[in-house]
Parts: sequence; structure tokens; C-alpha cells
Amino acid sequence: MRKILLSVATAALVFTGCAKKTVEVQAPTQQQPTQQTTQVNEGSGMQTINQGMNEQELKMQKMKEIEAKSKKIYFDFDKYNIRPDQVPNVDWDAQLFNAQDAKEFKVKVEGNCDEWGTDEYNYALGLKRAKSVKDALVARGVDPQRLIIISYGKSNPVCTEHTKACWAKNRRVEFELLP
Repeated sequence: MRKILLSVATAALVFTGCAKKTVEVQAPTQQQPTQQTTQVNEGSGMQTINQGMNEQELKMQKMKEIEAKSKKIYFDFDKYNIRPDQVPNVDWDAQLFNAQDAKEFKVKVEGNCDEWGTDEYNYALGLKRAKSVKDALVARGVDPQRLIIISYGKSNPVCTEHTKACWAKNRRVEFELLP
């Protein structure tokens, strides 16, 4: 009886095995750029200007330009208070996010940590860092409804060497703009 059950079980494993799975990914449809035509009256004639980018592409380009101008805020080991030498960076970012062309975007405030400590501890520390920067931006006039905080803990390092200088680069808050 055991031999029969063993044979049946072996046959079932052989025939079922691990099925190959194929994943079909549908590529997003390419949006056709909307051609904006502007007519400008120059002296005796009209000049036509075509802009090849659609509205969404222009918005994304503006977001990335503003995001690239933002400055990271760095923290001391095991701390979440903003250091005095980082206050000018917070002032810069507040001014940047309060600018008229940035007011249409939300700002994700991302807290990051170095590799020291547990995942749970670093996640909580990253949230505290993001919250302290959010509070500082709100105090400088940025609308709190536009700010979203998130912690990556130690899972998003910019430097992976095991040195003090590298760890210092990972103890930071940075920003991502969202539509």
C-alpha cells in the first residue's frame, strides 16, 4: 500500500511540477502630444509657434526642475532635530515650495537613516526626521495639505560604504514632487 501511495505522489509531483507562468505586461499607450499653435502678431505678418510637448509632459518637466533645486536636510546620528547648519537648506526649500510655479504640486518629504539599528527603529526615526522637516516647512508658510511624510528607514541608502562619511550621507530628508 505504501509503495502505491508513494508512486501516486511521485507521479503527481512529476506531472504537475512547477508550471511556467508568463506575465503579460501591457505597455502604456503613448499619448499623442497636443500641438499648441500660438499666433503672434509681429509687424505686418502673423507668426505661428508650435509647441511639441503636451500638457502632462510640461508639468512633469516643471516638477523635475523644481525637485532638482531642492536641498537635502542632513541629521546627526540618532537625532531628528534640524541642525543649525541645515536651517539655510530648510529656508531655501520653503522658499522653493512656496514659489508660484511650485504651488500646484504636493511634496513628499522622505525620511532616511543610516544602517545602524533595527528596521523598526530606523523606520520610526525616519518618520520623526520627515515630520520635523515638515513642521519647519509649515512654520515657513508651506501649506501642510501639500506635504506628505514617508520613512524609508535604512532601506534607501545613497552610499553603501561602511564609513562615517557614508553613514552621514544616509541620515537625511529629501523631497519628491507629486502631481
